[in-house]
Amino acid sequence: MSGRGGGRPRGRGRGRGRGRAERSPSPSTPPASSSSEMDVEPDVRFEFVLVLKGDPRGIQRLPDSFADYVAGDDRPRTMHLREAACGYYRWIVDVIYDARGKMYLNIGWEKFARHHSLQAGFILLFSYFGDRDMSVKVFDETRCRRDYHGDSTDEEDD
Repeated sequence: MSGRGGGRPRGRGRGRGRGRAERSPSPSTPPASSSSEMDVEPDVRFEFVLVLKGDPRGIQRLPDSFADYVAGDDRPRTMHLREAACGYYRWIVDVIYDARGKMYLNIGWEKFARHHSLQAGFILLFSYFGDRDMSVKVFDETRCRRDYHGDSTDEEDD
């Protein structure tokens, strides 16, 4: 179907709810929670937020609760990061641990940070899907989600 109004509603980018085909009734009304929100990424096992401080290209410490979650008997040596809504490009990032068992993103993180022009003060939302697979949503200093090459809109601007 072409044009507006007919068929399935389509999303237009950031700030309009998480559902693939849902829109909030108005910009000031938050989207209602529904089971369809869970359909967006049904295999999320763990999520956390990281606020970048200091040099965003330097190694980044991950939350202790996440390190405990993935540790099990065999601590992962790498994580596979991808932009949220972009399944075809991944960064393999080495994971290191200090003597106290603290977990850090190390080699490969700098490339990810440079590609996404990360800066101190940015907020990253990590979603872990298991088997070392993670997606990352980047929010800038205005607390708005950044758009990258994997993010696109379905409709043209008027």
